[in-house]
Amino acid sequence: MSRIGKELIVMPAGVSAKFENDTLTVSGPKGTLTQTIDSVIKVNIDGQNLSFEIAKETPESNAKHGLYRALAHNMVVGVSDGFSKTLQISGVGYKASVSGNKLVMNLGFSHPVEVEIPEGLHVTTPSATDVVISGIDRQKVGQFASKIKYIRPVEPYHGYGIRYSDQVVIRKVGKTAGKGKK
Repeated sequence: MSRIGKELIVMPAGVSAKFENDTLTVSGPKGTLTQTIDSVIKVNIDGQNLSFEIAKETPESNAKHGLYRALAHNMVVGVSDGFSKTLQISGVGYKASVSGNKLVMNLGFSHPVEVEIPEGLHVTTPSATDVVISGIDRQKVGQFASKIKYIRPVEPYHGYGIRYSDQVVIRKVGKTAGKGKK
């Protein structure tokens, strides 16, 4: 039995779940999320408690037990509190702004980079160098933040590029050989 899968999920007030036709639906104040559950896992809903059991023992049932419990926990947290990621842009002249449903960034290229914001995500720019991505689906928030970060990865010599707000960039020392020699 999976150690993660055995844990009970306690849903906060205002969050409800229902399971029918191998689909788990979690509703809350921020929205509704659905997830298809494999038939080897059994879902138990007792009032405000949500738990998972292995219905049929297969080689991968232990891994799926923990997987579906973790996905359901992320759904419960998403519809009650939501998820957010903060990106920082550093570099001379690098900046970002939201225009309609597009994120427009100047990242040192010869043209501004425009990225369409996916449905269900909310993107704000509190300052010209900060981008906050928020939404109820943890996977969508993380995937979009990763996509933005990939456009201009942080380079190690000056630290220019896009990084997560809590990411530590290990800086390299530039070349010093040959300085002062003539």
